[in-house]
Amino acid sequence: MSTALHCVLFDLDDVLADYDRSVRVRTLAEALGRSPQAVQAAIYESGIEDAGDSGALDAGAYLAALGAWLECSISEEAWTAARRAATRIRPEVLALAERLGRHLTVALLTNNGVLMARQLPYIAPPLFPLFEGRAFASAQFGARKPDARVYLDCLDALGMAPATTLFVDDNIANVEGARRAGLHAHHFVDLAGLHAALRPFGLP
Repeated sequence: MSTALHCVLFDLDDVLADYDRSVRVRTLAEALGRSPQAVQAAIYESGIEDAGDSGALDAGAYLAALGAWLECSISEEAWTAARRAATRIRPEVLALAERLGRHLTVALLTNNGVLMARQLPYIAPPLFPLFEGRAFASAQFGARKPDARVYLDCLDALGMAPATTLFVDDNIANVEGARRAGLHAHHFVDLAGLHAALRPFGLP
């Protein structure tokens, strides 16, 4: 008999939401008057995004670093608008999370910076109030998944135990990291697979 679950901890991008990097890049490039190639390099090739995700840069330092790379000023509003344009909630996964939320704690853990944690209600409003107070970014814990301390510090913040938590992520390395940290973990491919992973726990 499986241990009862008290928490399901979801990843954001490509689990709860579709995320299109090209839309983010194009939207921010248009707002800044820079080429998509330059914005792509600043976000994904400069190391700035990883530094933000790990907590090495706070929100202000992160935006300043991107702005320095692109030789312009980047407002929080422009950054948020681009990230929102690239993010589309998957209604069928959200509906499952809502059903689960009637029986246990549902929470979110994404590899992202503190700016994302702060702006998530504006970037992905359909997730709230369901995830209110339980939506975390890796930077808040000073590391990135699959580092074990990210999962464990997140669960400490939630008041949950690893052995009674199921972590759901589309990245297999993050799933394996969660298992090493003592959580149950599911590699998300599709909704049917997630339902199958929940079934042994008596959940819909």
